[in-house]
Amino acid sequence: ILKLPFSSSSLEEDFITWREQFWPAVCEHFGVEATGEESSIRQYELVVHTDVNMNKVYTGEMGRLKSYENQKPPFDAKNPFLAVVTENRKLNEGGERHLMHLELDISNSKIRYESGDHVAVYPANDASLVNQLGEILGTDLDTVMSLNNLDEESNKKHPFPCPTSYRTALTYYLDITNPPRTNVLYELAQYATDTGEQEQLRKMASSSAEGKALYLSWVVEARRNILAILQDMPSLRPPIDHLCELLPRLQARYYSIASSSKVHPNSIHICAVTVEYETKTGRLNKGVATNWLKNKVPNENGRNSMVPMYVRKSQFRLPFKPSTPVIMIGPGTGIAPFIGFIQERAWLKEQGKEVGETVLYYGCRREREDYLYRQELARFKQEGVLTQLNPVVFCQVYVQHLLKKNKEHIWKLVNDGNAHIYVCGDARNMARDVQNTFYEIVAEYGNMNQSQAVDYVKKLMTKGRYSLDVWS
Repeated sequence: ILKLPFSSSSLEEDFITWREQFWPAVCEHFGVEATGEESSIRQYELVVHTDVNMNKVYTGEMGRLKSYENQKPPFDAKNPFLAVVTENRKLNEGGERHLMHLELDISNSKIRYESGDHVAVYPANDASLVNQLGEILGTDLDTVMSLNNLDEESNKKHPFPCPTSYRTALTYYLDITNPPRTNVLYELAQYATDTGEQEQLRKMASSSAEGKALYLSWVVEARRNILAILQDMPSLRPPIDHLCELLPRLQARYYSIASSSKVHPNSIHICAVTVEYETKTGRLNKGVATNWLKNKVPNENGRNSMVPMYVRKSQFRLPFKPSTPVIMIGPGTGIAPFIGFIQERAWLKEQGKEVGETVLYYGCRREREDYLYRQELARFKQEGVLTQLNPVVFCQVYVQHLLKKNKEHIWKLVNDGNAHIYVCGDARNMARDVQNTFYEIVAEYGNMNQSQAVDYVKKLMTKGRYSLDVWS
């Protein structure tokens, strides 16, 4: 009846525009009158299990039932490996942020990884958030239920592994911490008994400029998660099963592996910083995975801390020939894959291989507070594996300024030595600024104009000599 218009800045906005015209168009086509009642057609039906064998109930597994009790390789997104945390130490001495180094034991898993790969971990939501959701919705979270697809032909029988309890679903399967998208608000609006709150929800889920602005300020910028919305809208009390149907799945989090399998074949190292910030509403929001990882204390009260994980292959790879020079640029936790790279180059050197120049540009906010892996880097420098260590303290200068300072040497390594360039870290500004710096260096020392310099760097990327591992 109506084609989806691909015009605006996001697919979601296009969908909102299409949705608003959908029912009027259906009514007009079939010659029926709209009742004005806005209720949704559910995709899943709720089945509550009162007498169920608890061995048939999912308790957090991603695929096969009981896969965490009976582990079988190969391990992947549907079948993660439960790795034991053998080390969890704070990397920084002072400051407000908590930077940590974790080591996961992958012995007997048959998991293989290369320096530069990513480790995916499946986190769990904070128990207090889950409990508060149960309280505010007046629900017994230990009720065992299934949400069954009403379309029996569909391949997707359930929105998440079922049967399970509401507590398990809200802890392991559903995203309860990100601000909900407009389609969730649109569906929830019908349950608000206060007309003002119902109108506000409908407006935020509409395509009007006023509605978009309200959604942006009240939900996105204020970082209101579903619990905050329910707290701030006292008349909005949806059935918990419909809420579970609407919320998106909790996704795995990816971290650059901070170790080399040549040196650590049976363990995977992670470097991460805990995310914690105050919202405009005065609430304290915490990053799901980093705060969950922070609490994974090795061998606590004689019990192992376990992390469901698998490895995702990456194109972020050391050069095939150890003699090829490498230039690594990684502010903050962007240093993670480079620890693995340097470990590997040290191992290659020990094997009697000729190892090329290994240059690191590393940036931190405050040297005494968050200069990560300081001792390890100093040792690598002393051993001659790290031929150049260029630490930068952000307040005074940025990584790209140091690159400009050493531009002649960089050009020599890239143009004459066929060096590989690696950039890892925050994509928003750093990666772009670093790339612009390379354009300048290439233009100046290669006697090229701006577009030729851009082409030169693009060619490096195509050949796999300029690699990015960035996140936003």
